[in-house]
Amino acid sequence: MENSISYSAIEDVQLLSWENAPKYCLQLTIPGGTVLLQAANSYLRDQWFHSLQWKKKIYKYKKVLSNPSRWEVVLKEIRTLVDMALTSPLQDDSIHQAPLEIVSKLLSENNNLTTQDHESIIVAIAPLLENNHPPPDLCEFFCKHCRERPRSMVVIEVFTPVVQRILKHNMDFGKCPRLRLFTQEYILALNELNAGMEVVKKFIHSMHGPTGQCPHPRVLPNLVAVCLAAIYSCYEEFINSRDNSPSLKEIRNGCQQQCDRKPNLPLRLLHTSPDLVSQEATLNESRLKPVIVTSNEIHVEVERNNTANQKMTANVGNDSEPNLIDCLMVSPTCSTMSIELSAQADRILGCYVEILKMLSDYDDWRPALASLLQPIPFPKEALAHEKFTKELKYVIQRFAEDPRQEVHSCLLSVRAGKDGWFQLYSPGGVACDDDGELFASMVHILMGSCYKTKKFLLSLAENKLGPCMLLALRGNQTMVEILCLMLEYNIIDNNDTQLQIISTLESTDVGKRMYEQLCDRQRELKELQRKGGPTRLTLPSKSTDADLARLLSSGSFGNLENLSLAFTNVTSACAEHLIKLPSLKQLNLWSTQFGDAGLRLLSEHLTMLQVLNLCETPVTDAGLLALSSMKSLCSLNMNSTKLSADTYEDLKAKLPNLKEVDVRYTEAW
Repeated sequence: MENSISYSAIEDVQLLSWENAPKYCLQLTIPGGTVLLQAANSYLRDQWFHSLQWKKKIYKYKKVLSNPSRWEVVLKEIRTLVDMALTSPLQDDSIHQAPLEIVSKLLSENNNLTTQDHESIIVAIAPLLENNHPPPDLCEFFCKHCRERPRSMVVIEVFTPVVQRILKHNMDFGKCPRLRLFTQEYILALNELNAGMEVVKKFIHSMHGPTGQCPHPRVLPNLVAVCLAAIYSCYEEFINSRDNSPSLKEIRNGCQQQCDRKPNLPLRLLHTSPDLVSQEATLNESRLKPVIVTSNEIHVEVERNNTANQKMTANVGNDSEPNLIDCLMVSPTCSTMSIELSAQADRILGCYVEILKMLSDYDDWRPALASLLQPIPFPKEALAHEKFTKELKYVIQRFAEDPRQEVHSCLLSVRAGKDGWFQLYSPGGVACDDDGELFASMVHILMGSCYKTKKFLLSLAENKLGPCMLLALRGNQTMVEILCLMLEYNIIDNNDTQLQIISTLESTDVGKRMYEQLCDRQRELKELQRKGGPTRLTLPSKSTDADLARLLSSGSFGNLENLSLAFTNVTSACAEHLIKLPSLKQLNLWSTQFGDAGLRLLSEHLTMLQVLNLCETPVTDAGLLALSSMKSLCSLNMNSTKLSADTYEDLKAKLPNLKEVDVRYTEAW
């Protein structure tokens, strides 16, 4: 065989089965003669036979379907092609993909088909789609059908199992963007049915399954990816038409440098009259110079509030600090962007934000959803759109109500210097549309977890002290507790600010009561330090957090330097009592349930601790890294903990006085 034989030239393929025929041979009939192919065994011969038969038929169907004459014949050939693929004994992805690609090419080259022809072809190839993703061109055809005939029964009966398979098995929409577009259009088609969002809700429930745990790990990230892409598309025209649009930080800070920008679209400035300015001198109605930016489908109104700037200018040259309560009543220098979307974009936005709400209602999906949304993966135009942030507020509330730390910790920023949902929905944030109720709820849940630390309180004191004081003034118990903790942990250095916090606390009954309790604790602590007491103390085994609290509250322990809680049942909860022992230098927590949260609290308050035994405790790198602030540590036992080698090296570098270390039975050993 000097020349190769094309598959299209093969007229027939037969197995040699007569008596005394060569073993394991195939006979190929070609123009001008025959060719014998001998395999090594019967299995390989059969593979050759079915593969050649498959190739021969595929070339036949490609030729027939490339020049369609009558669509009745074409539809019959497509059905025969599908049956051949389903009955083939060959096990290969191309067996089902090849017919789909042939049909896809046929549809892309013939745009004059009727709707009935479309549906007949979709129904014919439906069996092949049960175990295969549709190719890109076929996805575009499906998208078109969803847009043009959303109420067609084909959408429900044929497309539903296809989309379900995509959501369950797709690993990366980045490699298959048209699969995402098809899924997106399918969900929008469901939304156009009579029941609307109820149908979408049933579909989402079917994807989760009837049990409490969804058995398909790819469903949630795929659904979120579809939602994010759909929401982005609602603002895409505005984003593309305004490459010079302000950043989120500039939106939050008021876009004071607007004159330096050169937007692509013309701006129409509406100047207010002097009489109007005098009428709007109040704090709540002081908006000046609205700027209107008009697009084909989107109208954006940017309004600035200059009252805060005027107040700040009036204080220039004045050495005294402004009263914080007065500052609370001044609106932040923040512009609000009112975006009007087209009717179609508005429907898309409403549909996919509603899906995010549905996803947040499932307990098992909420941790992963919070993690996916923690980086705030939305365009800045969406975050400045009042309707979007108002609708998304439900999802953030669900995160704030979840007691699991892995969920509500995602309210904070993903890294330092970047805003998180906590900042966006706090007073002064671009998404805040209430008087601080959601902010108070987020602070409450964060304070209830391991974030009850100086670092969190310092952040609130630096950035949100005004809103905290205003909410405390209105009787919010969480904010009253925050202000008391700031005083107790000496977060506030300025005496005037401390006096204003005290005045705020004494303005309400709940604040007055909690401030009196704080004063009583401070007096008791001073009395402990004055009376002294034992220098060493060992609790009996099996003692609990409650036992330790009762013991420490019953006597004077101002001189206690050595405390052993080894082999007791204490947990991280006892850290709140341990940090009130001012003279403590040695602490033994061997074989207790003391964890990372307690360790972080100790590291912030017991900076004079010299000896710490954490042998056989459940602490991890997350808590052990906090020990780097305890510069007085000279002996540290981390035997049988989850210490890693990297954390051990970090601790050695940051603790100069550390001389005795036990890291046996750890990764660092």
